[in-house]
Amino acid sequence: MVPLSHVAAFAVAASAIIVIPGPNVLFAIGRALSLGRRSAVLSVAGGVAGSFVPLLAVSFGLGAVLMASAMLFTIVKVVGAAYLIYLGIATIRQRKKLAEALRSDVPSAGGGRVFRQGFIVGVTNPKTIVFFGAVLPQFTTSTREALPAQLLILGVIFLSIQALSDTGWALLAATARSWFARSPRRLETVGSTGGLLIVGVGAGMALTSTN
Repeated sequence: MVPLSHVAAFAVAASAIIVIPGPNVLFAIGRALSLGRRSAVLSVAGGVAGSFVPLLAVSFGLGAVLMASAMLFTIVKVVGAAYLIYLGIATIRQRKKLAEALRSDVPSAGGGRVFRQGFIVGVTNPKTIVFFGAVLPQFTTSTREALPAQLLILGVIFLSIQALSDTGWALLAATARSWFARSPRRLETVGSTGGLLIVGVGAGMALTSTN
């Protein structure tokens, strides 16, 4: 098991990193501005669930392979970035539909789609892969047999902190969105801002270095 001293040190390090908005939280903020509180929370849930995939990969050794292969890392980065840019452009194009969407509840059928979009962002987030591959092992002990379990424990702690932090950011953005909702012109600004934010995150991921 992971010593409590290691857990405490890791929690501090993880919190310092997570509190700075990255692709997952910025995507959720973009969704909050564009679609509201419910979609923002679903985006966070999807992002956290998606981040569990690279955690499993790192815990069982696949992360080391990915980190050692510039080609595989680039593929993950490009796919994630392209998907974000696509969603951002779609959000900008649909900005005039925000007024109608705000006057009615978000259809329940859309929840699964929003969750899946957040999941894909979480899975393809290069920063998460880098963190799990490079930082998690530094807080484990030398017991090789228990290494996968230690990585999983630390990873779950990281994802728990991420869920709390990202949800806070998303709810804050959703609250600000209600002010914009009072004017059709503000609504279009909301849609454009949310879309541009998502596109910006995608572009930033595309430029992320493996170093």
